[in-house]
Amino acid sequence: MRSKIVAGNWKSNLLKSDAEVLAQNLCDAADSISNEVEVIIAPPFAYLGTLPRCEAVQLSSQNCSATAFGAYTGEVAAEMLVSMGVNITILGHSERRSYFGETDEVVAGKVKRALEGGLRVIFCCGEQLEERESGKHFDVVKAQVDKALFDLSSAQMQSIVIAYEPVWAIGTGKTASADQAQEMHAFIRGVLAEKFGSETADNTSILYGGSCKPSNADEIFAKPDVDGGLIGGASLKADDFLAIVQSRAK
Repeated sequence: MRSKIVAGNWKSNLLKSDAEVLAQNLCDAADSISNEVEVIIAPPFAYLGTLPRCEAVQLSSQNCSATAFGAYTGEVAAEMLVSMGVNITILGHSERRSYFGETDEVVAGKVKRALEGGLRVIFCCGEQLEERESGKHFDVVKAQVDKALFDLSSAQMQSIVIAYEPVWAIGTGKTASADQAQEMHAFIRGVLAEKFGSETADNTSILYGGSCKPSNADEIFAKPDVDGGLIGGASLKADDFLAIVQSRAK
């Protein structure tokens, strides 16, 4: 059975003191977090080893190196993260692709290395506005999934979570409708079924990652193929993030 997941991507935000307060507030509210929902936060690298910790809130990195140990200045290997108690990483986010030139091939290398190093992976995929408007959104998303995941085994897929992020709905205030989210999530699950079989597809959690907030979370999470959310701006406020968690717990 696939997991219900709400993951907060803090991106490059918050000073250390503010990050510690936010993490502590989430931990203090642990009793109100349903055991049915995996709650994950992904703070900036610099804070991963300093934040308050609790069992109810898991830590993820926002990125991971495609390399192991070695002369790779500035890189952080999967094993380093695991040694800090960080067991999840976000890979393929549209901002990494757009701003830092990460190609499908680069992302695929990072996915493979992260799994080898013992991390679970939240793999991001999604289309630009012009790709959706031209009717290419299914082809774009299928190609991203194909290049990053199709070389994996069914066993490795157990450590993969997919986050669909319509790029045109990230940080813009726009949101894909619940029906649009469901349509793409069902499509992705179908792509997985064709490659890995229905059991793997049915057990893979697929998150929505485009401007999900307390006001629309209930409607989005009610869709059968939406298993949770990868939350951006709303994850920077404890009350908003916890409200989204409670929506997923319903």
